[in-house]
Amino acid sequence: MQGEYQVLLFYKYVTVPNPQKTANWLRGLAVRYRLLGRGIVAEEGINATFEGLLDDTEKFAKEVLQNPLFADMHIKRSVGDGKGFGKLSVKVRDEIVGTKFSREDADPRVRTAPRVSPQELKEWYQNNKDFVVVDMRNDYEFASGHFKNAIEPGIVASRDLPQALPKLEPLKDKTVLTVCTGGVRCEKMSAYLLSKGFENVYQLDGGIHSYMEQYPGEDFLGTLYTFDNRLTMDFGGEREIIGACDFCEGKTERYVNCANNTCHRHFLVCVQCLPLTDTPYCNDACKESVE
Repeated sequence: MQGEYQVLLFYKYVTVPNPQKTANWLRGLAVRYRLLGRGIVAEEGINATFEGLLDDTEKFAKEVLQNPLFADMHIKRSVGDGKGFGKLSVKVRDEIVGTKFSREDADPRVRTAPRVSPQELKEWYQNNKDFVVVDMRNDYEFASGHFKNAIEPGIVASRDLPQALPKLEPLKDKTVLTVCTGGVRCEKMSAYLLSKGFENVYQLDGGIHSYMEQYPGEDFLGTLYTFDNRLTMDFGGEREIIGACDFCEGKTERYVNCANNTCHRHFLVCVQCLPLTDTPYCNDACKESVE
């Protein structure tokens, strides 16, 4: 319908012969269909999130899938509000996810963990299968929502996974399911675990986003963090708020960015502890260092 916005989330690990040419093509398509958002192109693939009017995003998606490199790519969709992004950015980078892993440790084009579909994961839950969910997102994303009984390795950024291995070491003999927002991080991080001797590693196909689309309000507790101005999203259904205010531990899903330029930590805080009119600082030390 006219006036409805949609957000597209997609990625694919595939050898891109000319990343700059592909980035120019992707940017040109986004401009033609008046989309805003972020895209990254590298020799190892593509990773992007764009928002626009519903009809424009569908036309854009159709053209993207006509490119032989991306013909079988899964494009995830969610409701937008037209305010998700302030500009369009499409860049060429060394990686589509900043892990800094060596190619020997993790190259999803060569080896990655087997995929578990949302339907299969639902069956795992229903049948009480013995498995462990390892959430490969950043710690602040985990705070507002995660799968029940999920393990958070304590990752501040994707490149921190090697430092988190000691915490995950006891899981080497377990069935491990890695999860992330849309799947792009799990491709590399599950591959990394396999290279370090984890044998029964799987990844959730399409990420948390795809599971929530099919089973809103089920098994995933709270809300899903997004890397756009929406900050969080869900697909309806009955759900519990599990996010806790950093100051009073009351329930909240409100993220703010620490105003200290040397910190900029994304944290949860309720309006009682930090009214909308206040400048957000994550702690007194950050506030005092600025003042």
